[in-house]
Amino acid sequence: MQNDELIWQNINLNFCSYKVRAKQQKQTFCKNENNVTGLCNRQSCPLANSRYATIREEKGICYLYMKVVERAHTPKTMWEKIKLHKNYEKALAQIDKHLIYWPNFNIHKCKQRYTKIIQYLIRMRKLRKKNTKKLVSRDLKMEKRESRREAKALAAAQLDQAIEKELLERLKKGTYGDIYNINKDVFEKVVEEDEEEESESESEFVEDFDESDLEDIEDYELEMETETSGAPKQRIKMTQ
Repeated sequence: MQNDELIWQNINLNFCSYKVRAKQQKQTFCKNENNVTGLCNRQSCPLANSRYATIREEKGICYLYMKVVERAHTPKTMWEKIKLHKNYEKALAQIDKHLIYWPNFNIHKCKQRYTKIIQYLIRMRKLRKKNTKKLVSRDLKMEKRESRREAKALAAAQLDQAIEKELLERLKKGTYGDIYNINKDVFEKVVEEDEEEESESESEFVEDFDESDLEDIEDYELEMETETSGAPKQRIKMTQ
């Protein structure tokens, strides 16, 4: 025979795996998913009440769970599961209909829990419609592994380029003689392209001309004119 008071005394005074004590607030909470309020007390405990009702949500659908003492001997079918209507008012009418002779505490708490569940389901739908940023986890171990592989591949590519350059230099000098059967025209074309690329890439930056540089240029031009004509001409000052 099930005795609710005896079960509650054992749970309240001794150990319960669902009991959670808060340090800041002097309040004891309950982790049992069937608890209608989330608090650990005599009326809200689903283990110490042979007649109990609660609301649960599964994949966006709300269900009314009811437990009566007549099914206490069969734990498999102890809870009766009733699907609630999507309409809020019709769902509340369903709760009143199935809990018509139950205590007012159970009816009120079931309606309160159903209201809270509907509110957070509405908020979830609104958040899905918004364009929010998606947080993606980073695999740091994989990133480090890929960076090491890239560094190794880059070093290998530089080594291949160095080997290719060295081989071209040796072929230019004729180190290997006639060992390789290479078309001479194709080889010379490749060498010319490499030389053109090197000449195009060789560029340097210089500073602007000063007034002293301009005067040197003027003196050089006057000297050249005197050598060609034999008579010195008047010096014209150049401005920058």
